[in-house]
Parts: sequence; C-alpha cells; structure tokens
Amino acid sequence: MELSPIQYFTISIIPVLLAITVHEAAHGYAAKHFGDKTAYFLGRITLNPIKHIDPVGTVVIPGMLLLLSAPFLFGWAKPVPVNFSNLNNPKKDMMWVALAGPASNLAMAIIWAITLGLFKSSGASYALFIIGMAQVGIMINLVLMLLNLLPIPPLDGGRMAVSLLPAPWSYKLASIERYGMFILIFLIVSGLLSAILLPLLRFFQGTLIGIFV
Repeated sequence: MELSPIQYFTISIIPVLLAITVHEAAHGYAAKHFGDKTAYFLGRITLNPIKHIDPVGTVVIPGMLLLLSAPFLFGWAKPVPVNFSNLNNPKKDMMWVALAGPASNLAMAIIWAITLGLFKSSGASYALFIIGMAQVGIMINLVLMLLNLLPIPPLDGGRMAVSLLPAPWSYKLASIERYGMFILIFLIVSGLLSAILLPLLRFFQGTLIGIFV
C-alpha cells in the first residue's frame, strides 16, 4: 500500500527525531568520556529531543524533503557544545568525539533493519506502521552517517580528518571550517551531493537488508 505524504510524514517523526538526537547525545557522551564535560553541565547528554531540536534543521528541512518526495532525507540538530581543549588529548580524542555521532547512526540503522526483518512477515494490524518507520529509520540514519563522514569541517568527517592529518595539513583543513556550510550548500545545489551519497546509500541499504531482512 502506497502511503500519502501526510502518512509518510507521520511515520517519519520518530525515526528522524531519534536519528538526530541520538547523534548529538553521542557526541556529548564521548566528549564527557574523554574529559570535556561542557555538554554534560548544559544538560545536552540526553535523548530528550527538545534539548536538541533546531526548528529549521530538525523540523522544516526534513519535513519539506518528505513532502517533496526527495530521494533521501537529511537534517540537523543544535550541535552539542564541545570544548576540544578540555579533552585529555585534544588532537587525538577529537577523532573519537567526532566519530561517535556517525557510529550511533550506524548502530540505529542496524536496529531498524532488525526491526524491519522482525515485522516484515507479521500479519499484525500495526505491522505496516512499524515497517514504514523502520524503512525511514534505516534511510535517515545511513544518510546522516554518510553525510557527516564527508571530510568537510565542521562535519564530523572534517573533524576526524583534522585529527588524523599531520599538523600542517590539519591546520589547513581546519582553516576552511568557516566555509564548510557554503561548500555543503554548493554540493546540494549542484547535485554533487546526491551523486556522492546515493550510490553509497543504496550499497549500505542493500547490505543491511541483505543481512538482517
């Protein structure tokens, strides 16, 4: 049964909120583990979506993409504040703090894939709703994982690259952070982002469904 845009929007609320809020909470938890308690003191290490919601990035953008039947969803939350200078080993630990977000999205995509496998053959009246949520959950989490792994500061992949590169190169990469969002907007408008993400998204979706469904 094909879902209407409103029905699709409804089943997407929980997966989208979870994907974005767990991603940010994971950053905060990792930062606390490696010595920076900024997010902890501000109450941002929580799964309460109200603490993380950005009206535009969490609500408007994903909602518009859903209603426009975009090939994939993405959005963002209010970034969890991290003071990298407070980390035990700032350059090294920055990688783990940055990686925590995409890693949490991969974990959630796996959980949604398992859920899809469990309910796919169910005859329960609510199974279609759960299946729809699981499909959206797999997609939004994989998109957030792949998008954030792009080596563009301030995306997580950019911070990971800054952490891993030798000092001269890491400084050069970190210096373009102020232009990071403009670069991302260019990739979106030019269609390059879709060209990069869609093949990877299909690969990971197919792999998870092949393993768990």
